Amino acid sequence: MRLLSAKCPVSEKARLWTEESLRWLCGEFGDDVLRGEVLLPEMVFPPGSYTGSENDVSTVLRRLCARMGVAMESIVIEFDDEPDIAPDPRVPVAHRFSGAAGEYHRRGGMTVLAIRRRQLRHPVALAATVAHELAHARLLGERRIDQGRSDGEQLTDLTTIFFGLGIFTANAAFDFSQTQSGWESSHLGYLGETLSGYALAYFAWLRGERNPAWATALDTNPRAYIRQGLRYLQHAQ
Repeated sequence: MRLLSAKCPVSEKARLWTEESLRWLCGEFGDDVLRGEVLLPEMVFPPGSYTGSENDVSTVLRRLCARMGVAMESIVIEFDDEPDIAPDPRVPVAHRFSGAAGEYHRRGGMTVLAIRRRQLRHPVALAATVAHELAHARLLGERRIDQGRSDGEQLTDLTTIFFGLGIFTANAAFDFSQTQSGWESSHLGYLGETLSGYALAYFAWLRGERNPAWATALDTNPRAYIRQGLRYLQHAQ
């Protein structure tokens, strides 16, 4: 039973990539960033403060820019009006997948973040998307990695974890919710729940946290994976 409980939740290849990449991020951005504040949902979306309007996005952007060390005045937000596709009423659960529901590019010396307008209805996914695009600004915009890097999108998601925004990345990885048209499941991001959970575990381990209080803000599955990851790391030492 002890060996089972100490099993790493991800493959050996994924474990090595996660650990090596987080150590690389620490070398790039420093120990102060690693040990900085982990943002909880209520810090980004205080109760009653978010209505789903475009104006609310500026407030979210300001909070995330401050944590990620990005100058807000260098960012332009644009909304993509990609239409929603109505779910087939014959299917009990509609499914939507998006690697990241936004895009990053440079224009006229500014960083442009294009966000799908539908994200306004889903604050956690919105924060995860904005964080992902800001991570592009830190990695690509500062020429820390090449545009064509094969694991670039995964590393970008991992960067959001390193900058203390992993709760949003992990909780947005899978969502199951009821809409006006019925039930809908969605996947967002490039790590998934399991790898996000282990990445958060190693992130906490590097910070010297063995039972991080912020883990209670994670959804059920990522919370289980971070606990399993921390048990593995404890027994692996």
